[in-house]
Amino acid sequence: MTEYEPPRSREQRKQDVLDRLRQDEDAWVATASPDGVPTLVPLSFLWEDETGTLVMATRRTNPTAVNVTPHGLIRVTVGHTRDVVLIEGGVRIVEAADLPTATRDAFAAKLRGWSPRGPRWVFLRITPRTVRAWREENELADRDLMHTGTWLV
Repeated sequence: MTEYEPPRSREQRKQDVLDRLRQDEDAWVATASPDGVPTLVPLSFLWEDETGTLVMATRRTNPTAVNVTPHGLIRVTVGHTRDVVLIEGGVRIVEAADLPTATRDAFAAKLRGWSPRGPRWVFLRITPRTVRAWREENELADRDLMHTGTWLV
């Protein structure tokens, strides 16, 4: 029989999620075309505490950017299979010129100077609607931490 660490409280999980969003650099991003063709790619991100949003960059013509335009929906996963943060949310395309300077500077600082510029790049601003977090089977029951954009804890 597998022995697991005791399950974390939902409050601790929320704190762990926020810590991970502030510290991690990369996430898996899933979108689907209008025809249902899935796309899964790794993208670097910035978490903005003040807006409660994720900021990512991709080329304007990449499937990720193209796929979010019709529906404005996205799924993001941070962490590994034994410490999952699953975020579903709305996303909008933001032109680099329209991204606040402070956000652009924070993005570049977190990613050690990488700052996409020019017309071929766009930013994705993701507003979480649901957040789930779990480590092992014993945390599945209470994995929902946000629903319809509101933290449950």
